[in-house]
Amino acid sequence: MVNLIWVALFLIGIIFAFINGTMEEVNKAIFSGAEEAIAVCIGLLSVLVFWLGLMRIAQKAGLLDVLARGFKPFARKLFPEVPPDHPAMGYILSNMMANMFGLGNAATPMGIKAMEELKKLNDMKDHASRSMITLLALNTSSLTLIPTSVIAIRMKYGSVSPTEIVGTTIAATACSTIGALMIDRFFHRRNKGGI
Repeated sequence: MVNLIWVALFLIGIIFAFINGTMEEVNKAIFSGAEEAIAVCIGLLSVLVFWLGLMRIAQKAGLLDVLARGFKPFARKLFPEVPPDHPAMGYILSNMMANMFGLGNAATPMGIKAMEELKKLNDMKDHASRSMITLLALNTSSLTLIPTSVIAIRMKYGSVSPTEIVGTTIAATACSTIGALMIDRFFHRRNKGGI
């Protein structure tokens, strides 16, 4: 459905430009936009490679395991249906750590693996389990301590202080995560008949 919307928007824009005689400006915008997109991607790639490398070093040094152990009691409360030593818990914790460091691209594969493992635990195969819904809410709101992608974009466009957004990012993502968890719990209790 989204593909159809994008195609429709593209065609409407082209037809509108043709009617108004602004096709030359549209062509310039398309090519300059493509050039800009490549430049941004290359800039982001270098920062993501740097942070993914740091995450790999932290993983090899055992730092991520220490962080994961620290968050394990919190994760067990959020995901009570998941056995503590189940592979899903490891993927959930890895997903949370990657999101905290602003590495959404690295968090995605771990989130997918966590969902696959949670599906194996799910008795009602045609419905999402409570843990699957909680993971989706938590992953979407994702508490971020270091917004690496945004910092990279700000650096690319010459920001005087690209890291000044760290405090507001922590505050905003903390609010979104708390809100997502409150809504998740509200609807879980409501569906159980508790409210």
